Formats: sequence, structure tokens, C-alpha cells
Amino acid sequence: MPSLGELIAPRRMGRDFRWLLASSWTSNVGDGVALAAAPLLIASMTSSPILVAAGAILQFLPWLLFGLHAGAIADRFDRRRLVMFANAARAVVLAGLCAFLLTGTANIWIVLAVAFLYGTAEVFVDTAGSTLLPMLVAPSDLGIGNARLQAGYLVANQFAGPPLGAFLFAAGTAWPFLLEIVCVLLAVVLISRMAATPVPPRSAGEGEGEGEGEGSHVHTDIGEGLRWLWKNPPVRMLVLIILVFNVTWAAPWGVLVLYATERLHMGAIGYGALTTASAVGGILATLCFGWLERHVSFATLMRVVLSLEVLMHLAFALTSTGWVALVIMFVFGAYAFVWGTISTTVRQRLVPAELQGRVASVNMVGVFGGMVIGQALGGVIAQVWGLTAPWWFAFVGAALTLLLVWKPISQIVSAAPVDQSLNETQTNEP
Repeated sequence: MPSLGELIAPRRMGRDFRWLLASSWTSNVGDGVALAAAPLLIASMTSSPILVAAGAILQFLPWLLFGLHAGAIADRFDRRRLVMFANAARAVVLAGLCAFLLTGTANIWIVLAVAFLYGTAEVFVDTAGSTLLPMLVAPSDLGIGNARLQAGYLVANQFAGPPLGAFLFAAGTAWPFLLEIVCVLLAVVLISRMAATPVPPRSAGEGEGEGEGEGSHVHTDIGEGLRWLWKNPPVRMLVLIILVFNVTWAAPWGVLVLYATERLHMGAIGYGALTTASAVGGILATLCFGWLERHVSFATLMRVVLSLEVLMHLAFALTSTGWVALVIMFVFGAYAFVWGTISTTVRQRLVPAELQGRVASVNMVGVFGGMVIGQALGGVIAQVWGLTAPWWFAFVGAALTLLLVWKPISQIVSAAPVDQSLNETQTNEP
């Protein structure tokens, strides 16, 4: 019987994968702590809805401002060192916040500035970090590798971290951020144990135009990445699917707290339980992903998952019962994890090594851009037509999108190369 370590990170995937996994999981503990502590800190300093909302906006604003640049930079330098440097920058920013908190000089403007700086560094961590896995494992192991990384996100960031962050905040405002510093620095140490990653190869045309300045080089790299994406139909379609489904998903999610408290009458605790139910569903999916990958094609899984997304919106539009909503959220967490793992795996298989950072950054800009558009639409729709209207909008929009992409999904998956000779080694995966 294989050991627990072998089940989580099989030896065939290499020591470097284990160091990457350990670093990612550790970093996610710190991020999960901040997920609860940061909003609590902002709420303790102001009752202004605008300033509280600004704290949430600063979570994705750096992606829209710097996401494409982060992708270009990740494709030009040692990605492991870039992750280490950006994580170190996050620790410095947090140390500054702790100094203000411990001396009693912190105010809402300092906290918002810290949130923006921290979020900017996180853009570079996440972009460069997303390119490391394809450099470490075979294409046939990308699915299980992404599943393990996603599992750490679910357990540490979404499930364990937030309660710990709230508990530490009650003990003292600086404690959760001090713990986050420890986690981030430990993540730096762990990823430093990996072998140095080679600088991505430069494709033809990159590096031309010397003397124009570093900024022009980066913009040229961004342009090349966008042109490659536009000329590659499978990857282009995958990014567009993610963008549109994030618009429809974010429309009702932006008013979920009002929907839970006013329509479902679940209260604050019940609203928190919805998030917990989603995380539990995702954790269950992590245990099943290896089996799903071996027995069900990615094309079928993608169609099933997107169909469940359509049905989820319809179910929320129709229900007014709290326990039904909890069941829906549990299912949502399970299929959302499967979708995230598959879409990332397919994209990584399709994109050349030298373009991984740029294409990943375009994907993330699409994710957060879709969220901004969706939340704005959802707020207006709910204000005019009521709290269930965003769910109906999401249902119709997702259903129409699914009809349009049903056939192209096969083309997306079939275009992703997999080393078939390694498939048999996956039969021992959980």
C-alpha cells in the first residue's frame, strides 16, 4: 500500500514538485489567514461602505493594471527566483503594516495602500508560480499536479485559514499578519530548495529593438503573447469561455450576501456556512480527481461541469430554502474545483514554455475582468429587478454560452498533447 506522501506527491513527479507543493500550501495558509483578517481590520477602522468596498476592489485591481506585465516578465527571467523575490516583497509590505499596527499609528489609508502593494506583489507570485508546474512534470501528470495544488488552496486558503485569521485577529490586530509573514517567508525557503529553473527560451523576434528601453521590450513581449493567443483557436476559445462564465458567475455572486440574508433568511452564520459548504465540496473533489481523470475524458468533464454551472444558477433562482442552498453550494465547490484543474491543465499543455507566463496572465486578467463586469451588472440588475434577477441573468447567459461552446470543447481538448506513454503510470493515483 503506498504511503500518504506517495499518494499526495508521487515520486515519479520529482523532488522539485514536492518542494513546489509544500511552498504553495504554506503560502496559502497565510493567504487564508489574511482572507478573514484583512476585511476585519478594514471594518474596524471605518464604517464607510465605499472604503470597505475599496478593500475588496484592491484584491483584483492589480491584476487589471499589472497582470499582462507580470506575464511578460515571468517569460523573461528565472521564474523560481521571481516567485521568491515577489514573496519576499509581500513579507516586507506585511512587516510595514505590523509596525503601524503595533505602534498604534495605522489608519484606513495605510491599510488600503498596503492592500494594493500586497496585491501587486501577489500578481507576480501567482503568474510566475503558475508557470513552474509544466517545467517540472510530464504533460500526463499536469492534471494530478494541478489537483494537488488546488487542494492546498481549498484546504488552507478557503477552509482552515479564514477561521484561524479571525481567531488571531480577536487576540490582537497584528497577530494574523505576523503569522502571514512567517508563512510567506517559509514559502520562500521551501521553493528555494528547488533546482534553479532555466530562463524560458526566447522566440524569434523577441529581443529586437534594443535601445528602445526595457519598457518597450516588455510591451513587445506582451504584444507577441496576445498575437499568439489570437492565432491559436483552442487556447483563445478556452480564455473566452473563462471570461464569459466569470461574467455570468460574478453577477449573482456580488450580491450573494444580500441574497442569503434577505431571501434565504440564513443570517450571517448561514452566509458563512455557504462558503464552508463550497470548500467541503471542493475538498471531496480533490479525492476523486485522479479517478475522474482516468475514467472520463476531459471534454466530457468540461461539458458536465459547465452544464452544472447552468443548473446551479437556475437552482439558486428558484430556491428560497437555506438547506437547499447549502447543497447547491456543496455541488458548486466540487465541480468548480474540477473545472479549475482541467482548464489550467489543458492550457498548460497547449502553450509553449516561452509563452506560459503571458498566456496565463491574459487568462487571469480575463478572470478578474469578468468579475468586475459581472459584479457591476449584478448590482444594477438586483437593484432594478430584485435579488433573484441576477441568477436568471446568469442562467440564461451561461446556457447560451454553453450551447455555443459545446462542439469547440472537443477541439480544445484534442489539441492538447499528452505523453501517452506515461498514462499507465497514473493507474495508482487516488
